[in-house]
Amino acid sequence: MALVFFSGTLFALGLGVSGMTQPEKVSSFLNIAGNWDPSLVLVMLGASTTYFVAHTTIFGHSMPILFSRLLRFNRDDLGLSLVGGSALFGVGWGMIGFCPGPALVALVTGYPPVIVFFL
Repeated sequence: MALVFFSGTLFALGLGVSGMTQPEKVSSFLNIAGNWDPSLVLVMLGASTTYFVAHTTIFGHSMPILFSRLLRFNRDDLGLSLVGGSALFGVGWGMIGFCPGPALVALVTGYPPVIVFFL
């Protein structure tokens, strides 16, 4: 349980420090034709690098360290719910500058648009 709490806290701190809880910063990043702010590219590179290292470390071993076996999902089909959910995620992120992770972190600030986001 402590590992889960630590991971969630680290994730929240990363989102807050990087500015992903600020819709203006996210909107500036998504607005390539206007006043583009490329600073969130560093956040994506950091997240991708972290994922790559974790993935190769975890799946590079024949046996997991903490569990008896690894759970792998081998679905490769693109269903309507996956495509529709991805589209809703992207539209929502582009319209108001929030996606679920940063919105949860920003919820503790009491920022009114975040409260509306969850209603």
